[in-house]
Amino acid sequence: MTSDALPMPVSPTVEGAYAFCRDIAHRYGANFSVGFRFLPRVKRRAVYAAYAWCRWADDIADEPSDSAQSVLDRLDAWQRELDATYAGNPTHPITLALADALQHFAIPKSAFVALIDGCRQDMTKTRYETFAELLGYCELVASSISDISLAIYGYRTPAAIGYGRNLATALQLTNVTRDVGDDLDRERIYLPQEELLRFGVTERDLFDRREDDAMRKLIEFQIERAMSYFKAAEPLVRELSFDARFPTLLMGGVYATVLAKLRSNPLIVLRKRLSLSRVQKLMVVARRLVRPRFA
Repeated sequence: MTSDALPMPVSPTVEGAYAFCRDIAHRYGANFSVGFRFLPRVKRRAVYAAYAWCRWADDIADEPSDSAQSVLDRLDAWQRELDATYAGNPTHPITLALADALQHFAIPKSAFVALIDGCRQDMTKTRYETFAELLGYCELVASSISDISLAIYGYRTPAAIGYGRNLATALQLTNVTRDVGDDLDRERIYLPQEELLRFGVTERDLFDRREDDAMRKLIEFQIERAMSYFKAAEPLVRELSFDARFPTLLMGGVYATVLAKLRSNPLIVLRKRLSLSRVQKLMVVARRLVRPRFA
C-alpha cells in the first residue's frame, strides 16, 4: 500500500492519529490538501481523517496483488474497521482520528460504504460501455466524497447536495482524463467505449499511445465535458458555510487549472500524469482571491 511508506504510529494518541492522517493528505492528496489548509482546525482535522480513510481504501484497490480476491478480502476488512469505528471501537490510527471526528460531525456511514463499493468495482470492472455507466461509478467514488465533505463543511440549503455532486463529478472526470496513461498501466479504461467508437479510437490505439487527430479529439471531448461540470457546480460556493467557501474554491480551482493545462496539450495524458508545481498552486490561490470561481 502506497500510504505504508509513512511510518505507522504505534499506540497513537488522538493527536498522533490526526497527524498521521494529515501526513497522508499532504503527501498523497496534494491537489486536495491545498484547500484543506484553509479550513478551521476542527473541520480541517475531520477532513484529513476522512481523506486518509478513503485514500487507504483506494490504495488497497490499486496495490499489486496475487489475486483480485485478496484485494477484495482486504477491502472487506477495511469495511469491518469502518463498522467498528461507527460502533466506537476503532483499532487503526486513521479510524481513531475518524472516530473522534464523528463526535463533531454527522458524516454518513453510507458514503464511506459507497466509496468501498467503488473500489470493489475497480477489481471486477475495467471497461465502461457508456457515459451513463461511468456516471454510476462516479456516484460511488466521487459523490460519496462530496457527501462526506458537505457533512463536515456545513451548508445552507439542500441545493448544496446537487451542486456538490457536480463538483465531485468534475473532479473525478478530471482524474479520468488526466490519468488515462496511468490507468492503461493497470489495464483499466474509464473512457466510455461508445466514445472511443465515435471518435475512431480503438483500445489498441490507447495501449499503443497513438498520438493523432482522432485521439486528440477524444481527449478534448473529455476535457470539455469535465469543464461543464465545474461550471454547473459554481453555485455551490455560496451554499457552503462561510469558513468552507475559500477552501472549496481552491480545491476545485486546482483541478480546473489542471484541466485548463490539458486543453493546451491533450495528448500529454498518454505520456505522463500532469500535476501543478508549488508556484502554480500559489497562483491558483491568488487568482481565487481575485475571482472566486472554480474555472
